[in-house]
Amino acid sequence: MPLTIANEGDGACADPAQAPAAGVVRAALHEAGGWLPFERFMALALYAPGVGYYARGARIFGAHPHDGSDFVTAPLVSARFGAALARQVAQALQASGTHDVWEFGAGDGTLAAQLLAGLDAAGLAHVTYHIVEVSGGLQARQAQRLAPWRARVHWHTRWPAAIEGVVLGNEVLDAMPVTLLHRRGGVWHERGVTWDTPAGRFVWSDRPTDLRPPVEVDGEHDYLTEIHPQAEAFVRSLAERLRRGVALFIDYGFPEREYYHPQRSQGTLMCHRAHRADAEPLVDVGAKDITAHVNFTGIALAAQDAGLEVLGYTSQGRFLLNAGVLDGLDDAPLAERAMTLKLVHEHEMGELFKAIMVAPSACCAGWVPMGFAAGDRTHTL
Repeated sequence: MPLTIANEGDGACADPAQAPAAGVVRAALHEAGGWLPFERFMALALYAPGVGYYARGARIFGAHPHDGSDFVTAPLVSARFGAALARQVAQALQASGTHDVWEFGAGDGTLAAQLLAGLDAAGLAHVTYHIVEVSGGLQARQAQRLAPWRARVHWHTRWPAAIEGVVLGNEVLDAMPVTLLHRRGGVWHERGVTWDTPAGRFVWSDRPTDLRPPVEVDGEHDYLTEIHPQAEAFVRSLAERLRRGVALFIDYGFPEREYYHPQRSQGTLMCHRAHRADAEPLVDVGAKDITAHVNFTGIALAAQDAGLEVLGYTSQGRFLLNAGVLDGLDDAPLAERAMTLKLVHEHEMGELFKAIMVAPSACCAGWVPMGFAAGDRTHTL
């Protein structure tokens, strides 16, 4: 029998059953017999066509809640993020002998604009920029932002058959649906979602499972965590198509030994709305982001198992410093200096966010990417 656990949040909308995304989830629950694994719930809440958080066309990215946005990303913190990344991309294009950039999940197009400007400044105005984006609303925002480069930008809604070039994903892996595992009374369960009709809300429902975290979690205490089959499958799909070039991902997360630390007993699942965080994904479905940290060891192993080589792994701060994010900063206005330092300081974004680069084993032999030239942490994965 499933163990049903009430959602502890008290901030539900007045009638969650009437929210469009909630209706889609309830229909899926009915079709599935009344129980959905959280991975499926998260996929619908974020990506259900027209009503999911990323598919509804609302503004998401921004610096402040008063602009209607929910969270800020590194390119919005400082344009120096994109300028530093452009240096690494330019070096990678040269090392791999390719002429295309592929960005997955390009947000509102801010990073793409920064990269294209940086590539132009580096004499690489011939580079073609591809964006893989399933949200029509975000595609429209990207097209508006990237109008100066319109002839060089191409949009795709699905995987291409083959890829040559530099693949980028900034805060993409964290938005991929995760499977929730809950050790309760010494027994592992998969955490799913059901509908409590009397209460009129979604609630947690656990079922015993043979699934386990990739490492043993010490202790007998109750423990909630995530595993990442979709993110790892994404990397394997990329490996099947990446003929020549490199792939670079920047996201928040940890290596495996830190991710599944016994004291991280509540996992990393988090929601974001109006620049506030909460841990209630079953509330206001479709109206807020749902995310989990990345297990970078799992990403690296998935890449290696699929024939890719890890070229580097380090903190965002170290990566950006290696790529010259501070070049000329002494002469910049005080506000620009302050925002740039947010990208690299350990107590800001510099340590929580990590960068990892992978490539086909036959590509870029002997090449050391500038972003990982000092402070590489591949040995910690």
